[in-house]
Amino acid sequence: MADALSVIPASVLRNLADKLYEKRKNAALEVEGIVKQLTTAGDHDKITAVINLLTTEFTNSPQANHRKGGLIGLAAATVGLTSEAAQHLEQIVPPVLNSFSDQDSRVRYYACEALYNIAKVVRGDFIIFFNQIFDALCKLSADSDANVQSAAHLLDRLVKDIVTESDQFSIEEFIPLLRERMNVLNPYVRQFLVGWITVLDSVPDIDMLGFLPDFLDGLFNMLSDSSHEIRQQADSALSEFLQEIKNSPSVDYGRMAEILVQRAASPDEFTRLTAITWINEFVKLGGDQLVPYYADILGAILPCISDKEEKIRVVARETNEELRAIKADPAEGFDVGAILSIARRQLSSEWEATRIEALHWISNLLNRHRAEVLTFLNDIFDTLLEALSDPSDQVVLLVLEVHACIAQDPQHFRQLVVFLVHNFRVDNSLLEKRGALIIRRLCVLLDAERVYRELSTILEGESDLDFASIMVQALNLILLTSSELSELRDLLKHSLVNPFGKDLFVSLYASWCHSPMAIISLCLLAQTYQHASTVVQSLVEEDINVKFLVQLDKLIRLLETPIFAYLRLQLLEPGRHVWLLKALYGLLMLLPQQSAAFKILRTRLKTVPSYSFNGEQLRRTSLGNPYQILHHMPGGSQITEDGDINQDSKNSHNGINFASRLQQFEQMQRQHRQHAKVQAQSHRNSTSSSTPKVC
Repeated sequence: MADALSVIPASVLRNLADKLYEKRKNAALEVEGIVKQLTTAGDHDKITAVINLLTTEFTNSPQANHRKGGLIGLAAATVGLTSEAAQHLEQIVPPVLNSFSDQDSRVRYYACEALYNIAKVVRGDFIIFFNQIFDALCKLSADSDANVQSAAHLLDRLVKDIVTESDQFSIEEFIPLLRERMNVLNPYVRQFLVGWITVLDSVPDIDMLGFLPDFLDGLFNMLSDSSHEIRQQADSALSEFLQEIKNSPSVDYGRMAEILVQRAASPDEFTRLTAITWINEFVKLGGDQLVPYYADILGAILPCISDKEEKIRVVARETNEELRAIKADPAEGFDVGAILSIARRQLSSEWEATRIEALHWISNLLNRHRAEVLTFLNDIFDTLLEALSDPSDQVVLLVLEVHACIAQDPQHFRQLVVFLVHNFRVDNSLLEKRGALIIRRLCVLLDAERVYRELSTILEGESDLDFASIMVQALNLILLTSSELSELRDLLKHSLVNPFGKDLFVSLYASWCHSPMAIISLCLLAQTYQHASTVVQSLVEEDINVKFLVQLDKLIRLLETPIFAYLRLQLLEPGRHVWLLKALYGLLMLLPQQSAAFKILRTRLKTVPSYSFNGEQLRRTSLGNPYQILHHMPGGSQITEDGDINQDSKNSHNGINFASRLQQFEQMQRQHRQHAKVQAQSHRNSTSSSTPKVC
């Protein structure tokens, strides 16, 4: 200290602390001259003493003017040192950096000015303090004083110039500093950070791309800034990096993919678009590197397929197709279970397009990696079944295709049909609204006969009799009306002459017993008219209620459809098809005379011609039962309308034991009647218990 006082006149020290800037400036010039003389003389001890004096007595002073003088004095000393300044920087720079946090804005301003002048002198030697200087500049970029901000910007530009020239700058030490600040929300700090990223990226010798994962998320965060300028700067920086990625032979796609996946779900539209655009490029460029991240990427793409913004939807769809086209194998790290989990989750999406693509993925995986998918079947099966209730027909059809693919194996086929019946049982609206669509599509995908046989087997033992009846009626209606089941109908029409038709008839009969109208329909379709007539006769014990009449009405109307055109044409030969006539007249007698169905059927029966009745047949008709008419064939044999030759008494044909079938039907109907009685009694008991007694 004594050495310094002997070197610097008291008047200079006094002026250095003066409140007037001009006096401080002049004093600083004298300090510069003194230090220059000492440097020429090589007296570095006295130079050190001068710097210590300026630090302890001035920059650390409680008086603001002293601190200002100290800062301008340190800058002047550095200028005086010129090329010798580097060895004194450890003394000069720290007090200046400390002044950046001074409470007085003017002191902060002079600190910027001082460091600017110091940096101009020492240039590259300045780099050893870079991290501290960067930290200080980062704070000053958001300073509350406009003059300080302006001074900080000038200093910042100079520091950038120095860094771009220097070969001593360490990007490895700088990146942690940058990463810590990337999520700061202050717009001035954000501009400052983007500026540094852009500048450093422009330096050929600095590999910013290699460290991109460290600050990529921060850049994406800036895309939603309220300032248009910041958004533009961030977007420009990201665009430049994406171009570098395209041109680079080696990129760490994995770490960045994780960031992009998160940003693809951003509430900000511009951020989502940028993220999905990056993902699109990554999928095209990344190849094997992205295999472990396929599930995460798919999880980001599928929601974007239904984005409200068309640009995002277009890029997402393109990316989805690119991803699906990549032939990855589980042995290479392709996680089938993770992909399935994502697809299953997206089946619950509120957006139809996303649900559709999720199903395409499941279908695609089944085609490529069937064995692996089936090991995860328990994880997705319930969700796939629930998807059958989806409001979108297209989704339901795709779900059925997936189910059909799974059901290629017998055990899975059985499981599918059992679960399907269960869903119909617990959700009546599903059967009502989607039953026909589901059953018809399954018949196309899995073979109609196989589907109907399995359904019949399950429904035969169904304990919920009400549901069984409703389900059978629905299946019967589909059988009689759907174009997809035409081959099944043709097979049933030949039940009396074709062994396969007979087997199908017997198989369906067991469950069709749950519904009288379904059984009658089946018999009419199979041309087992005699048995149809017998079933009609057995309905005398049936409770002719509204439900029964509604079903009967439907049957009568179905008889007028093209499906039963062959039956109506058979009425042209009443002598040959007496049992058909008897069955139809039996149905007529069950109908109320004022009903529309009665009028329809009566009108049809009135058109039956009488010319095929010979005298003997008319005599039989007039003497007794008009339905006991036999058609005499040449040679003396007789054929009943069911086609049996003299087999009336045995009541069987082609292996079908009609007597046993009738017994089966009547037994099932007794169960239904008993069930109805129990339900009625239960209803009466509950009603009586809820009715207050009158005293």
